[in-house]
Amino acid sequence: MTEGQQPAYDVIIIGAGPAGGTAAIYAARARLKTLVIDKAKLGGSLALAPWIANFPGITKPVPGAKLARMIKKQAIDFGAEYLQAPVLGVDFSGDTKQVFTTEGVRQGKTVIIATGALGRGSRVPGEDEFIGRGVGYCATCDGPFYQGKVVAVVGNSEEAFDDALLLTKFAERVYLVVPAPKVAVEDDVRRAIEAEPKIELLMDNRLTGIRGDQQVREIVLAGRGNEAHTLAVDGVFIYLAGNKPVTDFLQGALDVTDRGCVLTDHTMTTSIPGVFSAGDVRCTDFRQAITSAADGAIAAMSADRYVNRRESFRPSR
Repeated sequence: MTEGQQPAYDVIIIGAGPAGGTAAIYAARARLKTLVIDKAKLGGSLALAPWIANFPGITKPVPGAKLARMIKKQAIDFGAEYLQAPVLGVDFSGDTKQVFTTEGVRQGKTVIIATGALGRGSRVPGEDEFIGRGVGYCATCDGPFYQGKVVAVVGNSEEAFDDALLLTKFAERVYLVVPAPKVAVEDDVRRAIEAEPKIELLMDNRLTGIRGDQQVREIVLAGRGNEAHTLAVDGVFIYLAGNKPVTDFLQGALDVTDRGCVLTDHTMTTSIPGVFSAGDVRCTDFRQAITSAADGAIAAMSADRYVNRRESFRPSR
């Protein structure tokens, strides 16, 4: 950045779940130029929840994905921008914070880490071996490489279903492997999948292995009763979730615990001035949408105080 040039954003929020979404609402409403980055269209465990009935203001149970959309729309209405892209790394060493994505570098005065705790602690046999050689995690990024080929998508989230539909623009055949007897997406998404002739929906199948030579050639699935069978594919996109904090992309840029949990004080400030964190990525005792939202609000107000060099918090209503 040349001398005198200003960072593009006041606040960059990594993660679009209830913590990141609430932070975006508070930051944008405070007239901070705000960007939210998430590799999924709807981020966080909230979007995976079949029903939410205990969130303030929600008087009737609603699908988690619907509530996630409501939070996102509210943030956008206040002026927040959203970027759907994986975050590859960060640089917090200077006054201007840099976030590296598949869509280029984004710069900000502050960053809020709100990536949640859906990371996977263990890999499928063959997964690490074939990363970049047929194993992927972002169809938006890698879909064009599978023109006329056969691919599998493994997962039970709206992100997995949406990316399966996206891949039909390129692939000849798409296997959508759902590791559960029921889908965890809204009816309109399910109907779109069922109406797409290029997609074959395989319910209640777990991914247990990935095989190949120089490239992925087949995946191993375990169906009901654990009977194993294989599918010949040219690639596999994996959208499975666990309960590990998603902090791999930080690569030592912040202080984290042995489990990878981001350390903060009561204002959500991390070990780096101008970098904050919120939600399940902090590994708090209470993993609820409302507690993550509270964290997000505090992080955004802390970012506002940092950007505007205030000594105290400005009340926000």
